[in-house]
Amino acid sequence: MDKYKLGDMEQKFADLIWDHAPIKMRALILLCQEHFEWKRTTTYTMLKRLCNRGMFENSDGEVKVLIAKEDFLAGKGEEFLEETFEGSLPRFLAAFTRKKKLSDSEILELQKLIDDHKE
Repeated sequence: MDKYKLGDMEQKFADLIWDHAPIKMRALILLCQEHFEWKRTTTYTMLKRLCNRGMFENSDGEVKVLIAKEDFLAGKGEEFLEETFEGSLPRFLAAFTRKKKLSDSEILELQKLIDDHKE
């Protein structure tokens, strides 16, 4: 099981937690009933999956974030680059821009990122 690969509902559930954390378990159950029409047991099952991956923690009836959404997404991106482009960001950008041209604002944004991260 890959750490950064989530199913569609797991991703939606994780997003819901990130948007409301820290959150009491009772409130999370109500949100899941409202958003997904889940039963209480489904919420506990899904939460256990994500807790086992080290993303969240359910302690004393409160769900807390162990890995921030931004850090999770960064890890997901790194894993994608590694699996698909042998870890090469330039190869990814070359493939991406083969079908979609970058706008001037996107180019400036990328240049700023490069300038900010020069070693």
